Amino acid sequence: MGSWLQDTLSPRRLFDPAGVRWREVDWHILIVAAGIVALGLVFQGAMDAAEPLGAVGGASFAGHREKLLFAAPLLLLALMLRPSWLRRNTHRIFWLSILLLLALHFVGVERNNARRWIPLPHFDLQPSELAKVGLVLILSSLLSRRRLENWGEWILPIAVVLLPLALVAAQPDLGTALTLLPIALGMFHLAGAPWRSLVGLCLIAASLGFLGWKSGLVQDYQLERIHTWTSSYEAPDLIEGRYGPAFHAYQARTALGNGGWTGTGLGQGVANGARTLPERDSDSVFAVMGEELGFFGSVGVLLLYSLLPFLLMISAARQRDRFCRLVVGGVALLFASHLVIHVAVNTGLVPMTGLPLPLISAGGSSLLASLLALGLALGLAAHHGRSLDRDTFRSY
Repeated sequence: MGSWLQDTLSPRRLFDPAGVRWREVDWHILIVAAGIVALGLVFQGAMDAAEPLGAVGGASFAGHREKLLFAAPLLLLALMLRPSWLRRNTHRIFWLSILLLLALHFVGVERNNARRWIPLPHFDLQPSELAKVGLVLILSSLLSRRRLENWGEWILPIAVVLLPLALVAAQPDLGTALTLLPIALGMFHLAGAPWRSLVGLCLIAASLGFLGWKSGLVQDYQLERIHTWTSSYEAPDLIEGRYGPAFHAYQARTALGNGGWTGTGLGQGVANGARTLPERDSDSVFAVMGEELGFFGSVGVLLLYSLLPFLLMISAARQRDRFCRLVVGGVALLFASHLVIHVAVNTGLVPMTGLPLPLISAGGSSLLASLLALGLALGLAAHHGRSLDRDTFRSY
């Protein structure tokens, strides 16, 4: 066992820097990602500057920078990873992410009635973030060998989606669990699943969700969030509930509205000045950006961020190898789903839930998983040894 492990994890078997077509690396994607990271650093710095002297537990630019420096080398290592090694070990990576989710029940710390973090020396690891990368990899492996032409071919891919989804939802963290669904559905579509099958799958998922609600599996606080959202969608109702369950939603939408067309200026928003917006450095970071950049600036941020999954999808379409195409496309879906859900939560389009904006929000696990996923996508797109399959000649 020790010999096998040592052989499998030896640098010579893991990495192949000579196999990377360095001139063909999608540097434009890396530049866009670097721009998003820089934007996050600017706003994390502004939030830190707004903290009162000696404040504990608020935004920390030094902490964000330290986590970024810790996670950044993973991008380069993932870029140089051998595609052949990755293919052979996708199931091991997936099961490692599952074991980390299970380990939460034994070594995880509990905060706000949720057990989601494993304490580490420099930051607390959130296994659900790594589970998203593990899901992309295992689905890419399974779907590269399946065409989803009959329901029998759906059983295993659906099972590997439901397993991490159930474990994450049990923490409880329904918001993060639900991000796995658009990633999985998008990858099923990339694998060639017909629309009628996807619609049927959505109807089944909706039915299961309804049954879970009726059977009491949905937590009371989750039901309260849905009720708060439906009962405070209009401004007067939101204002009426601003000191109750609608506090977070009210603060986020007030910050966005306060930004107007051109914004209040960096670090000059009420969200930073009054520090009343919960989780403003992570789950509510778009509300802060919207207030200080205004409508025009927010649109610019959305366009810049949307460019990342868009370019990744273009890169995926160029891959002749089915496994590589699915991994790169899955990473694009990971960033796109987070962007859509994070912005929708902050603007009140969906019920309030905690979800970071990758590469911008504070959080070591999010940075680690995001840079790891990005490195894998860039590396697979630039390595030698691509193989052909019938999808190479398929017209989409």
